[in-house]
Amino acid sequence: MAEDLVRLAERLDGRIDRTVVLVGLMGAGKSCVGRRMAARLGLDFVDADAEFEAAAGCSISDYFAQYGEAGFRDGERKVIARLLDGRPVILATGGGAFIDPATRRRIKDTGISVWIRAGLDLLVKRTVGRDHRPLLKQGDPREILGRLMEARYPVYAEADITVESSDEAAEATVARVMAALIDFLEPKT
Repeated sequence: MAEDLVRLAERLDGRIDRTVVLVGLMGAGKSCVGRRMAARLGLDFVDADAEFEAAAGCSISDYFAQYGEAGFRDGERKVIARLLDGRPVILATGGGAFIDPATRRRIKDTGISVWIRAGLDLLVKRTVGRDHRPLLKQGDPREILGRLMEARYPVYAEADITVESSDEAAEATVARVMAALIDFLEPKT
């Protein structure tokens, strides 16, 4: 696996000229995959949620409680736009970011979007017991994630690239994302 990742990174060296934006539901592996991929490619990793919290001066949960989801999405839209205007990075977004039409359009115009798709069982396994997911605090997490999948997966499908996440080592998903990026960046003949 490590040799494959080295070869993939070599093929991508110098070819990523815009931000690679990882989208998908909470628990899909965006941050985990993004950190590893950024390290392999010599790029910075940026977590949009962490950037939002730094800008807001509070946690997303606290912001949600005070301003609601609409207020959060407005702030998230501004943070992501600022990040897309900077140098190319690997950017992990929150689960609802790509759902916002303005954010999605901005990502499509200036970045490369990668949907990390995961099945319900895996999402539940990765998110249950985590206290920082405001949307999962509103009822049964499995039912909520199922509803989110139904509503959001058709929108995530608009991403430039789709890669499956599975319950294997994160490096396997990193390799799939990097291979898909190579295919995406290859000139079409």
